Amino acid sequence: MVADKALSLIVPRIVLDEFQRNRERVVKASARSLASHFHQVKEAVKKGASNARRKTALLGELDDLSHKVTLLGGAADQVLDRVAALLQQASVSETSESAKLRAADRALNRRAPCHRENRNSIADAIVIEQYFETVNAGKSRERFAFVTHNKADFSVPDGNQKLPHPDLAHGFSTIKSMYFISLAELLRRIDPSTVTELIWEQTWQQEPRALSEILSAHEVLWRQVWYNRHKNRELLIRRGKIKLVPSDVWEKGKRNNADQIIDEIWKGALRAAEKTERELGTENLGPWTDFEWGMISGKLSAIRWVLGDDWDMLDT
Repeated sequence: MVADKALSLIVPRIVLDEFQRNRERVVKASARSLASHFHQVKEAVKKGASNARRKTALLGELDDLSHKVTLLGGAADQVLDRVAALLQQASVSETSESAKLRAADRALNRRAPCHRENRNSIADAIVIEQYFETVNAGKSRERFAFVTHNKADFSVPDGNQKLPHPDLAHGFSTIKSMYFISLAELLRRIDPSTVTELIWEQTWQQEPRALSEILSAHEVLWRQVWYNRHKNRELLIRRGKIKLVPSDVWEKGKRNNADQIIDEIWKGALRAAEKTERELGTENLGPWTDFEWGMISGKLSAIRWVLGDDWDMLDT
């Protein structure tokens, strides 16, 4: 809507400064608070749950939720980037001395938004006075809207909170200067059909994978890569390029698996290969084209990166 010039944003300097000053702190505090809650709940489950199977299931669910919170925290940061970009395009309403004086008068006379006990609302008073000043200076055909989620300070205290507080009502009307406690409601007033579609699009969110699901996929990919390397080594053994030797011979030699493998270790590898074939199915173990092999290796590398490893970590 801003790009199409259907509306323009006016942001009080005090709001812009607070956003820039507090953004990083709020994001970190939110993530830290959630992580702390999950940690406390996990500790309580470990100490309190007596049923071992149920305890394992609960801890698994909490690990999944904790993982999703981390991902969603990153998504929130992206949303704030978009908000910041919009604020940078907005017209900034600088705080005037007259707005400060009127705000101080509101505070002294306990008029909204400074009417609540034990609360310093002088910044809110400056914001609303700056808005009234902007409306009064506007052109005759311009329309303005004040949007706030702070219903406790700005709305009717006992009644329809979509209406401004009586102390502020003189500055609002149905046409020239409107009052909203929901940005979506204001945008619908401007263009209902576009907003309905956009709100659905912008609020849709892809559900992150559960940690257990990621670990399960990692296990399959790990075993596929291992099995492929095992079969290549098996071929080299058949061709005589790698020799099976007892452990004492290997200890006395170069200890290099490039041309020797301890016979007992190889027996264990054969058993592991049979188990892999049985559990994953030979149809899921190749052979693969170079492209398919690249996809499997890339998936394993990406999952390991998400789990904390460096890129291209493909050890098996």
